[in-house]
Amino acid sequence: MRLPLTPDWMQTVRSFALFLLTLDIYCHDAVVGAGQSEVEQHLEMGKKLLAAGQLADALSHYHAAVDGDPKNYLTYFRRATVYLALGKSRSALPDLNKVLELRPDFIAARLQRGNILLKQGNLKEAQEDFQQVVNQEPGNAEAREKSQLIQPLQHQIDQAKLLYKQEQHENVISLLGPVIEHCPSHTELREMRAESYVALGELGKATGELRQTVKMTPDNTKGYLRLSLLHYQMGEEEESLEQIRECLKLDPDHKECFAHYKKVKKLAKQLASAKDLKNEEKYQECVDKADQIIKTEPAIPSFIIRAKSYFCHCYSRMGSIKNALELCNQVLEMDPENIDALIDRAEAYITNEEYDKAISDYQKANEIDPDSRRVKEGLNKAQKLQKQANKKDYYKILGVKRTARKKEILKAYRKLAVKWHPDKYEGDDKQKAEKMFMDIAAAKEVLTDPEMRKRFDSGEDPLDPEQQQGNGFGGHPFFQQGFNPFGSGGFNFKFNFN
Repeated sequence: MRLPLTPDWMQTVRSFALFLLTLDIYCHDAVVGAGQSEVEQHLEMGKKLLAAGQLADALSHYHAAVDGDPKNYLTYFRRATVYLALGKSRSALPDLNKVLELRPDFIAARLQRGNILLKQGNLKEAQEDFQQVVNQEPGNAEAREKSQLIQPLQHQIDQAKLLYKQEQHENVISLLGPVIEHCPSHTELREMRAESYVALGELGKATGELRQTVKMTPDNTKGYLRLSLLHYQMGEEEESLEQIRECLKLDPDHKECFAHYKKVKKLAKQLASAKDLKNEEKYQECVDKADQIIKTEPAIPSFIIRAKSYFCHCYSRMGSIKNALELCNQVLEMDPENIDALIDRAEAYITNEEYDKAISDYQKANEIDPDSRRVKEGLNKAQKLQKQANKKDYYKILGVKRTARKKEILKAYRKLAVKWHPDKYEGDDKQKAEKMFMDIAAAKEVLTDPEMRKRFDSGEDPLDPEQQQGNGFGGHPFFQQGFNPFGSGGFNFKFNFN
């Protein structure tokens, strides 16, 4: 199996190349110490697989070689080389310790151990290794350079800890940047920088930092819990759930992790359900589910915004305009660039026939997302309706809301038809009665026909011949002769309430 090489691979290969130059010198001692041809075979196979980049397979051969000859320092060194190539410096360290126990003057192993200790932040021990390499080999530039780093790094670490206690978090982050470049596996420093990010409200950077620490520390239930809580605070319930599950894998009886897991799982289920109900246009159930979300989590702004966004949308679609506007306003106070809330509020304004406000919301949404087709279509619709409002409005003619159902429309039509029917009209202005009656009949015709009502709601008048030119409706009887509920042979209109 060929595994991807880590960033440490090139450095490891260079060190291993130096080691191979001295291999012939020590090979005789190694073979005598091993005393087994099988060990030699494992070493040779491991060497070939390592050169080919097949690290996992090479590691298995070096395991066998170590088991076969536990006093051969070369087998430990080779296995440590593979561990480093796999990015497992913690696993490499015991092998390097064993190498130096068996062969204290082995410079390549001591230099490698010094590098690992430096990365872990064990500066005192790293300094001892680098200095010993310099003592044995004064011309070793790498050891001399690393040795000179130690004192300045320790000074910066001490200063960062002092500033952290003083809550000077920006300075802490600035100081720790170059330190962590040299000591990337120093978990304490990474956790300190993560908490400084939290203090500054940069939770995304904090979670990125903590993700590194949980990989470095075995059984880090505390780290997984902290990471889960941060994701939860950011409104990322799925990420929070993923991290808290890692905590419970390590300790199924962990009280804090289990309590948080139950809460996150419940909330995640409610959020997913509210989204489904919204998409399925089950608006009352959507409102009920949003109410449950608020009860489950009344404090985290991200979750509150999402719950109120469901209120905003579903109330708007239900025609509960007062509630819709109130909740949409609350969302936009918390998140002024929430494009969904702007669109939903605009739709509520349209239902309320406040076209100027609807246009304003769509224009704001367009500034946020100039490429949104939904916004462009909504803005076009609101602008058409605004123009239409100055002309004939069939809803106003019948005195019904834009959300009225067919039954309500027919009821209003019957009532007005009786009032304005020319034969029943008690006033003197028969022409006015005829005009009103024709408008009532036209309104009923449009609003009880799903297709025509849809066109009217989008800003068109299906009975206006001028608007229908080129739209494929020129052959409609209304447009050929004009809409006339009285017929062409004198006044013989009969009520049609179906």
